[in-house]
Amino acid sequence: MMRGRSDGTQKRRLITSLCVVAIFLGFLYAYYGSIFGSQSHGASAIEYGSRSLRKLGYLGGDDETGGKQESSTKLFGQEDGVDEITPKSFPVCDDRHSELIPCLDRNLIYQMRLKLDLSLMEHYERHCPPPERRYNCLIPPPLGYKIPIKWPKSRDEVWKANIPHTHLAHEKSDQNWMVVKGERIEFPGGGTHFHYGADKYIASIANMLNFSNNNLNNEGRLRMVLDVGCGVASFGAYLLSSDIIAMSLAPNDVHQNQIQFALERGIPAYLGVLGTKRLPYPSRSFELAHCSRCRIDWLQRDGILLLELDRLLRPGGYFAYSSPEAYAQDEEDLRIWREMAALVGRMCWRIAAKRNQTVIWQKPLTNDCYHSREPGTLPPLCKSDDDPDAVWGVQMEACITPYSDYDHRVKGSGLAPWPQRLTDPPPRLADFGYSNDMFVKDTETWRQRVENYWDLLSPKIESNTLRNVMDMKTNMGSFAAALKTKDVWVMNVVPEDGPNTLKLIYDRGLIGTVHNWCEAFSTYPRTYDLLHAWTVFSDIEKKECSPEDLLIEMDRILRPTGFIIIRDKQSVVDFVKKYLAALHWEAVATTGSDSDQDGDDVVFIIQKKLWLTSGSLRDTE
Repeated sequence: MMRGRSDGTQKRRLITSLCVVAIFLGFLYAYYGSIFGSQSHGASAIEYGSRSLRKLGYLGGDDETGGKQESSTKLFGQEDGVDEITPKSFPVCDDRHSELIPCLDRNLIYQMRLKLDLSLMEHYERHCPPPERRYNCLIPPPLGYKIPIKWPKSRDEVWKANIPHTHLAHEKSDQNWMVVKGERIEFPGGGTHFHYGADKYIASIANMLNFSNNNLNNEGRLRMVLDVGCGVASFGAYLLSSDIIAMSLAPNDVHQNQIQFALERGIPAYLGVLGTKRLPYPSRSFELAHCSRCRIDWLQRDGILLLELDRLLRPGGYFAYSSPEAYAQDEEDLRIWREMAALVGRMCWRIAAKRNQTVIWQKPLTNDCYHSREPGTLPPLCKSDDDPDAVWGVQMEACITPYSDYDHRVKGSGLAPWPQRLTDPPPRLADFGYSNDMFVKDTETWRQRVENYWDLLSPKIESNTLRNVMDMKTNMGSFAAALKTKDVWVMNVVPEDGPNTLKLIYDRGLIGTVHNWCEAFSTYPRTYDLLHAWTVFSDIEKKECSPEDLLIEMDRILRPTGFIIIRDKQSVVDFVKKYLAALHWEAVATTGSDSDQDGDDVVFIIQKKLWLTSGSLRDTE
């Protein structure tokens, strides 16, 4: 009996000792793995969460905050060498994460077992990882990655190695979406309902509306387009030559690379879905919405998705719908057509034109029709306390958004034709208490600043170096307005917790979205050539999120050899400089304020190096 108990005790002690040794070895593996992870390849170089690096003394900060930067004020304000450890390198993500979109990662949804309604497309909406599950590694480019083909040539062809996905070329081979030719993927300009080219299809829509010269821009009165379910965005690509800019929108669904192709081509595009939440655009933003066989059930949930388009369309705006239901070939198509026609009739839309496979509806110019409907008619008008411009995480509702008193009175949006509307004070300025003089001054200030930026960039860029530009924090869109003469487009980002000036952006004939930079942006890696960060880091400093996470996110969305312009206080610039080597960035220029209006602003310009992974990390300059 005693011998048996003694043997059991020895076994337990042996097991306990082995566990202690295993834990100790595991700690050593984690510690040295994190330090040397950037020198290794594949899964050994991947980690979750900002917390993990901070726990190892890599980034500083308090692990108990779960990624929060409670001492970020100190971080930007401290002197060199005081209680700070700056990494010499960051880990590199596994190659399978070369196209990671953190807030649209279906693997995360499965791992976290989120209970989402697939029928409502909730799984295609944003679901961001909590701090402990964030990847804080650098996203590698795919094998064989090349510097993207320059605009305008990129409209028609891209490098296959940059987006090594050819399933759409095979699946849509009869529709001329894209064709694989050697090392390139070419885009003939076709689509599901315009096999013979987007240019001819666009001209046919203009002809249906009796616009002069079959030009859809209608002498500058039609400038803003929302293309829902855009495919590879050839519709938006061919609109650009008519001075029309389209927000090409599609989810990261079974055709998951369509937006990636659009951005690689240099076409404005955004990952989004008509699901349960409002699209991130203010009311009355677009003159035309377009759906070409976009496979959306517009009748679901009392027409809630069609009512979301109604919110986004300007007075007198159009919805061009190309689909089998529009020409009713069989009994099911006829049923859908009858129900859809009845719904839009109750919404006060009228048929502006109908030909072959396409119908174009038009919204009313005033509220008169809404008020003349029979009591109890569905869909109802939205409640008076509903803010039609609130979009960040706001649920859609099955109601009609009536016009403001101003729009009703002027029978339209009161906007000048393009390009005059770019510099004319927008009618909605008064919503923010801004005066026309403030608008004019802001426009001139940013014109001077952008001119200075180009002087600083001139040794590094040519006329076609930049195409996809993001203004990470915009107010009235004057940075983008100053770039009108450049062959670029700008994604204007308005902070979700600041003045919701996005409607001013759209009134000026520019595009943009709302975002919180404590989260990842809804785009693929390597999709922007230039990021402009005006006081973005100072804003992050005031929030409970990490500036290091923001640096890694900026690296994710920036193309190799792309540029970052940081305009912020000196302490922010000093902070960023400490991470240049770890991020494989290099300083291009630093300069003080341009004028008395800039205060303590410092301009710091950075370029991202091209690096590849092939067994180890190497520079390929």
